[in-house]
Amino acid sequence: MADEPLVLGIETSCDETGVGVVRGTTLLADAVASSVDEHARFGGVVPEVASRAHLEAMVPTIDRALKEAGVSARDLDGISVTAGPGLAGALLVGVSAAKAYAYALGKPLYGVNHLASHICVDQLEHGPLPEPTMALLVSGGHSSLLLSTDITADVRPLGATIDDAAGEAFDKVARVLNLGFPGGPVIDRYAREGDPGAIAFPRGLTGPRDAPYDFSFSGLKTAVARWIEARRAAGEEVPVRDVSASFQEAVVDVLTRKAVRACKDNGVDHLMIGGGVAANSRLRELARERCEAAGIRLRVPRPKLCTDNGAMVAALGAEMVARGRSASDWDLSADSSLPVTDPHVPGSGHGRDHGHDHGHDHVHGHGHDHVHEVSKENLYP
Repeated sequence: MADEPLVLGIETSCDETGVGVVRGTTLLADAVASSVDEHARFGGVVPEVASRAHLEAMVPTIDRALKEAGVSARDLDGISVTAGPGLAGALLVGVSAAKAYAYALGKPLYGVNHLASHICVDQLEHGPLPEPTMALLVSGGHSSLLLSTDITADVRPLGATIDDAAGEAFDKVARVLNLGFPGGPVIDRYAREGDPGAIAFPRGLTGPRDAPYDFSFSGLKTAVARWIEARRAAGEEVPVRDVSASFQEAVVDVLTRKAVRACKDNGVDHLMIGGGVAANSRLRELARERCEAAGIRLRVPRPKLCTDNGAMVAALGAEMVARGRSASDWDLSADSSLPVTDPHVPGSGHGRDHGHDHGHDHVHGHGHDHVHEVSKENLYP
C-alpha cells in the first residue's frame, strides 16, 4: 500500500466543496462542505453563490481532509481537480486552488473529468473496475450511459439526456409538490409510502423508433405538473405519496431498462451506477432486480460516494498516476463543457509521465525560478 500513489482530489463542479485523499484504491479521507442550504431559498443552485461558498470553504476543507487522512501535504504524489464539466465559476475556484497547491508543493497536477470521476469512485468501494464497464450516471445535470474500457483514456458515450436530466426532473417535480429543494431525497422518502402504480405517467423515449440509449424526462415532468394542476383546479387533494412513487417509478424504470439493454447489446456483464440520483433507494432496488435477471453484475457505491465528492476526483487522479498518464500543464483551465471522451486534460507534450516516481521535488519537468522555491518554503515550512 505504501507504494501506491497518494493523491488529493478537489471537486467544485456545483454546490459541494469536496476534498478527498486516496492511496491507490483506498479511501483515506472524504471531506465535504455543502452550500445546499444557501441555495434552498432560491429553489436551485445559484452559480455565483456556489462560487463564493467554494472560496470560503476551500482551505479549511483541504486542511480537514489532510488531517483526517493523517498525511502531510508534502507526502502527496499528485493533486487532481475537476476541470469540467460543471458551473464555470465554481470550476475555476477548484482549478485555481489545485494549481496553487500543486505549484507551491512541487507536485504534478491532473485536471480530470467530472463524469469519469463518478465512474472511478467505485474502485474505492468494490476494487478495480472491470474492463470494459458500462456506467449509468444519473445526477442533477447528467443522465448518461457510458462504456469505459480504460477509465483514464477511453470513455465512450452511448446515450445521454436530450432535455432534463433525471435529478433535474426530481427537483422540478418536488417544487410543484411544494416539497422543497433538493427534490431527490424528499421524493424518495415520500415514495416509500406511496403506490408506484397509482398513476400511469409516461416513459419517455421508449418506443421502437426512439434512440435506444438516450433519455428524456421533460415530458414526464410536464405530465406530472399537469396532473397535479388538474387535481388542484378541481379542488381535490393531491396524493403526494402516490404522485412521488409513480413519478419515481417512471424515472427508474426507464433508467434501468436502458442500462440493462446497453449491457446486453454491447456484451458487457458489469453495470456501474453513479451520480447523485444513484443514492435513490428505488433505483438501487430495481437495478438489482433487473441485473440479477439478466446475469449482469451490479456495482453501486454507497450513497455518500454517489453524490459529488473529492474522493472520486482523488480516485481518478490516483489512477492517472498509477498508469503513468501525463500531468496537466500550468495553463490548465476550467471547461464547463468538457466532453466525457476526455477523462483528463493532459499536458501539451513537454510534461512527462510521472507514474510511480514518488518523492520527486519537481513539477512536470519544468524548470522553475527561485520564486517557486521561496513560495514553497513560505507556504509549507
